[in-house]
Amino acid sequence: MRKETLREQILIIGAGGHAMSCAEVIEAQGKFDILGFVSLDAQCDESLAYKVLGNDDDLKTLFKKCKFAFLGVGQIKSVQTRLRLYEQLKSIGYALPAIISPLAYVSKSASVAEGAIIMHHAFINTGAKVGKACIINTKALVEHGAVVGDFCHISTAAVVNGDCVVGEKSFVASNTALRHGQIIAPNSIVYHTTTLVKGSLDTNLNGGGGRLLLNSLTPFNSLSFKKVLYA
Repeated sequence: MRKETLREQILIIGAGGHAMSCAEVIEAQGKFDILGFVSLDAQCDESLAYKVLGNDDDLKTLFKKCKFAFLGVGQIKSVQTRLRLYEQLKSIGYALPAIISPLAYVSKSASVAEGAIIMHHAFINTGAKVGKACIINTKALVEHGAVVGDFCHISTAAVVNGDCVVGEKSFVASNTALRHGQIIAPNSIVYHTTTLVKGSLDTNLNGGGGRLLLNSLTPFNSLSFKKVLYA
C-alpha cells in the first residue's frame, strides 16, 4: 500500500473576501493544507471554511505548529497593512510561498517571488517578473518581459503589456490596459479611465510624487529600471 504524502500546513492572514479567494487557490494548488485564518476581527463570518485561530498577536504562538503563512489581506488604496504583516511574518520566521493556481499559466522563463499569488486564469508570459507579495488577480495578463515590482496588485482582467514596468506598491485596477513599454512609478493607483493616479511617470528613476493621467504615459525602454527593481 502506498503511503500518502503529508502536506505542510499553512495559515492565511486575513479572513475577508480576498482571503477566502486565496484559500480556494491554495486548495486547488494542492501543496498545502490550510490550518486556519488569522484575523483581527473576532466576529468573522461563521460560514468560513476554516476556523479563525487568533489575531496578529498570536502569530508567534501559532508558529510553533505551522511554519508557512500567506497574506490574505487585500490591497487597493494602501499597501501598508500587507507590508506590515509581511515584515512581521518574516521577523517571526514564517516561510511565505508563492501560490500559483493550476488554472493559471506561468511561463517557464517567468519568475514569481515569495508571497505572491497568481490567481485563476491569470497569464504570466515569457520572461516576466512578478515581485514579492504581489497579487495577480483573476484573468490578469502580465506580458513578455514585463516587471511587476514588490507588493503590487494587478487586479481582475488588467493587462500589463510587454516590457512594461509597474513600480513597487502600486495598484492597477480591473480592466486597465497598459501600453507596451509603459512604466508606472512606485506607489501608484492606476485606473482604466482618465482617473488621476498617485505617483508619476519616472523615466529617470528620480521618484516624483506628481499626478498623472493614464493616457499621458509614454513608451519606455525598461531595461535600466528592471536592474534597479531586481538588483
